[in-house]
Amino acid sequence: MWGYAAVLPVISALVWLSMLLGMLLWWVTSGSPLLPSMVDDQNQTIAYISDVGAFTLKPLFISMSSVMVVTLNASFLVERYLRHSGLLAANTSRVQKGLSIGSIIFSTIGGAGIILLSIFDTYRHNTLHNVFLLCFIGGYVVSAILVCAEYQRLGIHYRQHRILRISFWVKLFFIIVECLLAIAFVSTNWTSHYNVAAVFEWIVAFIFTLYALSFALDLLPAVQTARHVPQGLKDAEKNLQNGGDQMGRPEGSVNEFGMASVEQPQRAQQSRLSRFISW
Repeated sequence: MWGYAAVLPVISALVWLSMLLGMLLWWVTSGSPLLPSMVDDQNQTIAYISDVGAFTLKPLFISMSSVMVVTLNASFLVERYLRHSGLLAANTSRVQKGLSIGSIIFSTIGGAGIILLSIFDTYRHNTLHNVFLLCFIGGYVVSAILVCAEYQRLGIHYRQHRILRISFWVKLFFIIVECLLAIAFVSTNWTSHYNVAAVFEWIVAFIFTLYALSFALDLLPAVQTARHVPQGLKDAEKNLQNGGDQMGRPEGSVNEFGMASVEQPQRAQQSRLSRFISW
């Protein structure tokens, strides 16, 4: 059941993409009006996301941003549980676990940032809006860096799982591209090139959709079907066949995946539950 949590990042990405397209299409089909938050800047003819979300579509902005945050951050938590319980390749060090927990903390900061900036809109609360915008971008970028570092270390230990390397490169691409675009956005906004800055903001937001979707790659290996064994259980079975796990424990003992034996499902389930409670 937990393996099918891969739908969470898919829902998150689709909700975020739908919100962006809905807001952009509303503004275009309305005749690309100069919104009240744009009036003070006579050089601006292209609306920021925040401009569109500050008025008629504010309820949409708040509700769909909240759904995106809840489902995406739930993906972080589920991934931590699946890796801890052994359905995904387990962390092999405290550093990896620390990186994982850190990514959850910073994703929470980023999520709080996007919800709060949608509530404190740019027209009525401009200063607070900009602070929460920095929290949103900074929180998710730092979270992505920590996830990337964790997956780089996991990829070294589990070279048989190509999906770890793919996920690493996808997240590294996100970090590099989003940082470059964020710098371009800030610099053009600071120099009063508002139309260019608005375009960069929309691009940054759309690329964030791909980042949210990338977590489906991380959770899919935990799916268990008649033809597919979850990633972590496959590693545990291989270790047992080799006479013990990679941590040097004897065959038949409880290993790092929380599995006592492939032939002892009840004991394995109890082990997973106890590890989840301790976590």
